[in-house]
Amino acid sequence: MASTAQNRGVRPAPRKRARLRRPRFFYRHPGQVSPYLVVTLLVLMVFGLIMLFSASYVTAYYKHGGNSFYYIGPQFLYALLGLGVAWFVSMVDYHWLRQWTWAFYGVTLGLLVLVLILPDLNGYHRWIRLPGLPNIQPSEIAKFAVILYGAHLLDAHHRRVHTLWYGIILPLIFVLPILVLLKFEPHYSAMVLMVCILMTTIAVGGASLRWLFLGAGGVGAVGVVFFLVQKGYVEERLAGWLDPFSDILNSTMQTAQSLYTIASGGLFGVGIGNSMQKNLWLPEAQNDFIFAVLCEELGFVGACLCIGLFVAFIIQCAWVSMHAPDRYGALLGIGITAQIAWQVFLNIAVVTNTIPNTGISLPFFSSGGTSLTMLLAQMGVLFSICRAGNANQALQRQLEKERQAAERAQREAQQKARRRDFFGS
Repeated sequence: MASTAQNRGVRPAPRKRARLRRPRFFYRHPGQVSPYLVVTLLVLMVFGLIMLFSASYVTAYYKHGGNSFYYIGPQFLYALLGLGVAWFVSMVDYHWLRQWTWAFYGVTLGLLVLVLILPDLNGYHRWIRLPGLPNIQPSEIAKFAVILYGAHLLDAHHRRVHTLWYGIILPLIFVLPILVLLKFEPHYSAMVLMVCILMTTIAVGGASLRWLFLGAGGVGAVGVVFFLVQKGYVEERLAGWLDPFSDILNSTMQTAQSLYTIASGGLFGVGIGNSMQKNLWLPEAQNDFIFAVLCEELGFVGACLCIGLFVAFIIQCAWVSMHAPDRYGALLGIGITAQIAWQVFLNIAVVTNTIPNTGISLPFFSSGGTSLTMLLAQMGVLFSICRAGNANQALQRQLEKERQAAERAQREAQQKARRRDFFGS
């Protein structure tokens, strides 16, 4: 028929292009969230809030007009808000987020530019401080932007992710503007963390090993050159790392006091609330160095318990990610898991002087409203992936039951037919 129309000079009607269905905002039939993952998260949060209050009430009392709840009060409210956000986001189809990837990326760049325009705090442009509103740290939002676009790009080009351009260069191109803006804050630890998150997503996303090693080597070389340019900063950090007691009253004070704090804990610690080093000896005891206070108060056993909880939590997050119903969900979940895993590793490594000192918070423990809210919102995304995965598995089980029932009914019908034929003959 079509050939006849062409022979007569009649142009066949063009085929309509298939329209992609936009994902629903909420799931129509959401699956269940893993109760083990939820319980582990709640245990970590309660543990973190207890340790934050213990580590911060002395500093809060002396530096904030006798208000011992200066840090724990807002953190508790942010925790409640974050849990509400996590539950709400868990009901949202994570595919819906994908259409806003580049809008979110643009807003993130805008916030990173805005924070450079606003007045600094102690020489750093890291917080957006507006009257009557809580402080916002754009770098925490930028972490999720990197996770979003990394998952989007690696899934959109999954057939070509083994090539140098689509597997390595293209994802790194989009992280460069964020890194440049963070350089001017400056916020070096956030820069390192975002590169680690992206490279982990690229590795899991299926990049060729040779290009992955080449990309990691290139990023490492650029990082070394960058830090060598910051000569005074690098020399000070490296000297403090190699000899943390060389300048205990100035540049190495944090690291030295952190090691003193950890050593004071012994095997079982001095008990919650009984730390001596948090009494204005250890700087940032409520923030980047809260793990040192935990080691002093709960000892080696408490530190192992904390690390064990994080390991169990990260394993569960990775399991949810790898059982996502599609590639995009898996990459999105791996990005969120990588952020938590790298933050835990880098924070503990800094506190124990395993790597040079650079400020990075401990997830669910360190003080910081933006950090906690964003982390819990991202956990909501992971819960959404878990719901989709469990719903998909439930559907597969239902289909398998229906298939088995149909096969059983067919066998019974065949047996009845054979008996009928036998007795009929």
